[in-house]
Amino acid sequence: MNKVILVGRLTADPELRQTQSGVSSCRFTVAVDRRFADKNTGERQADFISCTAWRQTAEFVSRYFNKGKMICLEGSLRTGKYQDKNHSDVTHYTTEVFVDNVEFVGGKNDNGGSQPQNNTYQAPRQQPAAPAQPAPANDNMSYGNFGEYEELLNEDDMPF
Repeated sequence: MNKVILVGRLTADPELRQTQSGVSSCRFTVAVDRRFADKNTGERQADFISCTAWRQTAEFVSRYFNKGKMICLEGSLRTGKYQDKNHSDVTHYTTEVFVDNVEFVGGKNDNGGSQPQNNTYQAPRQQPAAPAQPAPANDNMSYGNFGEYEELLNEDDMPF
């Protein structure tokens, strides 16, 4: 399973772009605090994680989020590599989160007044991977509507 859930702050305003075929994409970086503080300085370290959202999710992020705002996101981790233009023997490796869902974090004042009534945007799913399990009663995350999932009764019904 490849699933990432992050809560952090945007380090800059999201960059909304469109492909030549008109598909929206949005790149942004999220600063996520680590759980522990440095024992020498007492400062908390942060990881800066590159994220990319597509289509309606990209438009939602670019419209309602900006630098310094808290964001909760769900997606999958993607890795890649490319050759250095100046040094053919050097390979660069990349890691980023492809964002599926985003939510506001904190109160209305923390994210400005332009926040929509529904605090969650969930990208439409292409095809459900598996039947969903009910969330625990004390779970604060929003997982969307599970009514569209189909229960598989045996392995012969699996699409793969």
